Amino acid sequence: MNIEQAMLDPISVFACPDDVCDEPSLTRDQKIKVLRCWEYDARELEVAEEENMGGGPPGVLDKVFRALHRLDADVDIEHSPPTKQGGE
Repeated sequence: MNIEQAMLDPISVFACPDDVCDEPSLTRDQKIKVLRCWEYDARELEVAEEENMGGGPPGVLDKVFRALHRLDADVDIEHSPPTKQGGE
């Protein structure tokens, strides 16, 4: 498994966010970084969908949040980020 590729484009390495959690060759921190990248990508696709430019498969962001929760990573789904992409 190519960790650099997984960090840049998680969907090219993993079929679903849960697969990241189940990958034995990654540390917890690496898994969280990959999932955060996936979260950003999913948010970008949601913005594209809102702008009628096509989006990704529905529900991916929820799956990413569930995978992050499995790793006990901080996930705040109660509050909206300042930008749609999750930036500050």
